[in-house]
Amino acid sequence: MALATRTDRKPSLTRTLWESTVGKKAVMAVSGLIMLGYLVAHVMGNLKVFFGPGEFNAYGRWLRTMGGPVLHEEWALWLVRVVLLAAVAAHAVSAYQLSRRDIKARPTAYAHKRRRASYATRTMRWGGVIVGLFIVWHILDLTTLTVNPNAQHGHPYENVVATFSTWYGNVVYIVAMLAVGLHVRHGFWSAAQTLGVGNARRDRALKATANALALVLTAGFLSVPVAVMTGLVN
Repeated sequence: MALATRTDRKPSLTRTLWESTVGKKAVMAVSGLIMLGYLVAHVMGNLKVFFGPGEFNAYGRWLRTMGGPVLHEEWALWLVRVVLLAAVAAHAVSAYQLSRRDIKARPTAYAHKRRRASYATRTMRWGGVIVGLFIVWHILDLTTLTVNPNAQHGHPYENVVATFSTWYGNVVYIVAMLAVGLHVRHGFWSAAQTLGVGNARRDRALKATANALALVLTAGFLSVPVAVMTGLVN
């Protein structure tokens, strides 16, 4: 008698983790921390605008040549962009799939709404959409210069001033940075819980760290448009 051939394969560990709720939450946590690290570096770079056009434009040139002479011009910058894009995509996809899974788990609405979460938690989904749309705008505004009519290639300081000299540039940026602050506040604490860092003893410290990070990042990012609007940076 011929032996039966087994055609079904056992799924890989990576696929099993990805298809589980725990795995998707872990992907969200790790990708979120990658983006948080980028935000910290980004706001530090943005604050160089207060040291004048020479300092800020030199920083812009350094971004294109960092890693040299080992790496060619812009190779390191593109590496950062690819890693960041992968983190954003993984974060968005896992968030969407977890949201759909949550909706399927309770298809009928509750008879009485329960206050289960904070304001930041309830607005995380819309905040993520706002941040996602802002990323597209930000690239078109200060990277490709497509929507910045007064932009000049190779002059990042002047381009920042041009952006925040318009009412719509300020509105888009301020709304997006407030959404980023809420996202960081909830996301950092949530990531700590997902990765097993949080517990009852560390809960207060983690929440304080999340609040501090959100406050410092939001204030740092908003200080640039405020400085342009008030004439401190011009």
